Amino acid sequence: MADNKGSVITINGGESARSSPPLQRKSSTSESPPELRILCFDLTYYNRTTQFLLSCAGVFFLYILYGYLQELIFTVEGFKPYGWFLTLVQFGYYIGFGLVERRLEGYRISGGSFWNIEPEPRCIPMRTYLILAALTLGTMGLSNSSLGYLNYPTQVIFKCCKLIPVLVGSILIQGKRYGLLDFAAATCMCIGLAWFTLADSQMTPNFNLLGVAMISGALLCDAAIGNVQEKAMREFKAPSSEVVFYSYGLGFVYLFVIMLVTGNFFSGFAFCLEHPVETFGYGFLFSLSGYLGIQFVLALVRSSGAPIAATVTTARKAVTIAFSFVLFSKPFTLQYLWSGLIVVLGIYLNVYSKRNKLTLADVRQRLKQFGAKVARSPSRKFLIEV
Repeated sequence: MADNKGSVITINGGESARSSPPLQRKSSTSESPPELRILCFDLTYYNRTTQFLLSCAGVFFLYILYGYLQELIFTVEGFKPYGWFLTLVQFGYYIGFGLVERRLEGYRISGGSFWNIEPEPRCIPMRTYLILAALTLGTMGLSNSSLGYLNYPTQVIFKCCKLIPVLVGSILIQGKRYGLLDFAAATCMCIGLAWFTLADSQMTPNFNLLGVAMISGALLCDAAIGNVQEKAMREFKAPSSEVVFYSYGLGFVYLFVIMLVTGNFFSGFAFCLEHPVETFGYGFLFSLSGYLGIQFVLALVRSSGAPIAATVTTARKAVTIAFSFVLFSKPFTLQYLWSGLIVVLGIYLNVYSKRNKLTLADVRQRLKQFGAKVARSPSRKFLIEV
């Protein structure tokens, strides 16, 4: 969702961060351009085209790898009940990556020895992070676990339709108003999603509505994260690295305690010890690709704007679905293709509506103008009479 104050982009895999507004051209040549970094790589002085191409390449490569590894892990025989343990492993890796990133930021700002660098102090209150961590856990855990019951393409299609809970929640909770194109986009997504799910239920022998409930719950948590995170980051000026570190750190504690109490931790850990490469090894690459993907998506948003970033990430999801059908054997029907295209149409309408606000009043006004032109044109009047 984009506006003139910035945007919240949620990345496939549950990572959320508030983006900066797109870079603006400076009227004075003496002013330096706004900083654009991906970890320790400075892209500030590259031209806009190079920044866009580098960001797109990173998004496509890393998130296609992310999706491939996620589906590959769930092909390990007997792993499907351990989606929550995979989430625990992923959160643990994210804590390590977050520590390294925060030290890199401190090293870049103050210099000195890398290992003696003290990270910047926390900006957002802990009570806000407690809420964010619970929502992040719901998003990531339910999303990972749903793969035990759904095809990967079906999960991705659901993730493409986050606009639906966002739109409904904004109307009910915040009283926001939306234009005609937004409702048309949500309608297309609902139709495409229902059709795709129906096809999956007919083509997949192990289809389970529990998977649909899980991924729907993940979407609701994902939609809520954006509102909470945007407000906190705007109010306290917190960097995205801090939000990622504390959200996943506290989420790890939540999940670890829950799994200890339920006893699922020991069974999951024992299974992963039997298959260390397929679980901990692939899990490391899976987590690393997702974490680096966050940085590239944020760089794309800052350099090109949220609507373009949403278009690129949607194209990436389409390629990921295609790769899933090619690399992993699964039944296919043309109904998947048509329903997916309807969802893509809904996403395009949503992106287009951010640049061109169109309300019902605008439609009525344009119809009146068109009718007036027809009435004033003799040739058109003649054609109508004929």
